[in-house]
Amino acid sequence: MIAALLIGCLATPSPGEPPTRDKFLWPFASTSPWNMPIGSDARYIPANIGKAGYAGADKEYFFKLKDSDPWRPVYSPGAWGEGRCTGTKSMDLWLPIPDDLIVPDATSQPYHTPNNASAFLMPDGKTLVQLEPLARCEKAGSIYGWRFPNVDIYGDGIGGAHFGSGLSSIGGSIRKGELTSNQPIRHALKVVIWGEKYLYYSQSNPGYRWPADRADANAANQYHGKNERLVQGALLAIPPNMTEENLNLQTPAAKKLFHALQDYGAYVVDDAGWDAHYFAVEKGVAGEFRDTFGYDFEGSSGSFYEDFMKLFQALYIVDNNGPNSIGGGGTPRVALAPPIGN
Repeated sequence: MIAALLIGCLATPSPGEPPTRDKFLWPFASTSPWNMPIGSDARYIPANIGKAGYAGADKEYFFKLKDSDPWRPVYSPGAWGEGRCTGTKSMDLWLPIPDDLIVPDATSQPYHTPNNASAFLMPDGKTLVQLEPLARCEKAGSIYGWRFPNVDIYGDGIGGAHFGSGLSSIGGSIRKGELTSNQPIRHALKVVIWGEKYLYYSQSNPGYRWPADRADANAANQYHGKNERLVQGALLAIPPNMTEENLNLQTPAAKKLFHALQDYGAYVVDDAGWDAHYFAVEKGVAGEFRDTFGYDFEGSSGSFYEDFMKLFQALYIVDNNGPNSIGGGGTPRVALAPPIGN
């Protein structure tokens, strides 16, 4: 139905756009929320997100699996904090994983409990398995993470192992090369903000909206935001009347993120748990960012930190985003994603 509504009113593809795309690098249907642009009928309302003390990268792990690697069992984590690799409850799942793959445990000193949302493309080339928080503490050992039901990489890709919202581990992630290449980012993004300060919860509005299917289990005590439209699953975007110049952006990556946020927006997928804003990025993005630009993606000072915060402060809620009006409906700001070619 969505595709039918768009016929005849699509933005024109630019000459540099590829004729097809790789499903692992750019997954899901062209009409998936992760791939749909903001539309001309989008209704913007203020999000009122302020500057945070820290700009972060919520690192995600993606793997394309091969039958020839050793199949290892998956168990639930033994803890959210340190001790993730002590779980004993089977997830009724085995994955073919190289023996040398290690994903470290959380730590208590210093306190570090990354989400480690993850997605595994199975050898059939179609099935996505998603786990969070992913951990594998020993070579050739078992794998740990809560499991989300399998997803088809050719489908809408909405659901996944960001368990604060039920949204995808892989859809919306900034992939390696996207911030450092000369090509635009051609999909929606994912952000994580502080629930205590920003996310709303009440009995009649329990902390989430489409496409999210849940909020954090402790949302009633955890979310203390005042904006009832700012919840898990909210689509945030920079309105069309704003420009890079208006925001006085100084760094090339922030300018690229600006256009992605204006053309596609970003979905709220988790609670930061402290005074920080995050973009969800593929593991490795922060390292190549540092190698390319000479400064860190994450931090609490510097030109990129300032730009990062300007972007969040410029975000509005696309209040009429929904299953029949993804991105707000109307004419998409940019052309839809090309078909998957593999």
